[in-house]
Amino acid sequence: MALTIGVDVGGTKVAAGVVDDGGRILEQVRRPTPSTDPRQTAEVIAEVVDLLKGKYEQVEAVGLGAAGFVDEARATVLFAPNLAWRDEPIKDKVEELVGMPVVVENDANATAWGEFRFGAGRGERFLVLVALGTGIGGGIVVDGELYRGRFGLAGEIGHLRMVPDGRRCGCGNRGCWEQYASGNALVHEARELARVAPLMAARLLELGDGTPEGVGGLEITQAAREGDRAALECFGTVAAWAGQGLADLAAILDPGAFIIGGGLSDAGDLLLEPVRAAFEAAVTGRGYRRLPEVRIAELGSAAGIVGAADLARQR
Repeated sequence: MALTIGVDVGGTKVAAGVVDDGGRILEQVRRPTPSTDPRQTAEVIAEVVDLLKGKYEQVEAVGLGAAGFVDEARATVLFAPNLAWRDEPIKDKVEELVGMPVVVENDANATAWGEFRFGAGRGERFLVLVALGTGIGGGIVVDGELYRGRFGLAGEIGHLRMVPDGRRCGCGNRGCWEQYASGNALVHEARELARVAPLMAARLLELGDGTPEGVGGLEITQAAREGDRAALECFGTVAAWAGQGLADLAAILDPGAFIIGGGLSDAGDLLLEPVRAAFEAAVTGRGYRRLPEVRIAELGSAAGIVGAADLARQR
């Protein structure tokens, strides 16, 4: 049985797992990420890899999923917003430390591949993974292959510019999709509603600390599950933006399925049903074409580990 290790490197944690060729995680470990020190980050990655390969001698390669721009050679992280990686040759550094082959991939691409191979995308050769988390990440599979673009940077769908001169984005532009259809966008909507209509948002304020700033994603989701009108309105607004973005992507990519992942996907049908409705209302040529399915991701937070490990297996 061929085993590989998948490592999900984020701004706060390094999560690693041993994965078999069926996409099953045999064991996981986590460590805090020393995000301000590239050398220490590489050493923590090597630490978790060494710990796991010490228990599983069949491990043959390592896949790293990193939140940032990864070059076309899957070797260098060109830029990572939450890590001190700038033109960081992380493949060579980790290979030297662990003594085995390493493949580096963008974390959303790794997640998309994990869902394609072992999750909600099984059986669909054309799909787009849309990770609705703090921002929006994406990964694209075309005819069974991960689409990376000429320079390795494809899939940054959260930075489609939806609103000219709209809300400022951390990327430096304004009006990016993730400013309207992400977890942060949901919180923005709820806090704004709580400020201008506190009576309508009374349940949201009650679940928070009594102030708009105390309202977060968990409180909004709980209130929406209770049927609270204000929380459902916030979900509806974000879902409308999400559906519009899916319609734009469908016009360009024509996938067989959209897989919705990220933290917002935990809301399930609270999110999925209004997203589907908004997508179907906005998609071009509706009534004259087959529409892609819109599905919730299946692998959750494990998708990045599973996908990175499988990409290392297929290196």
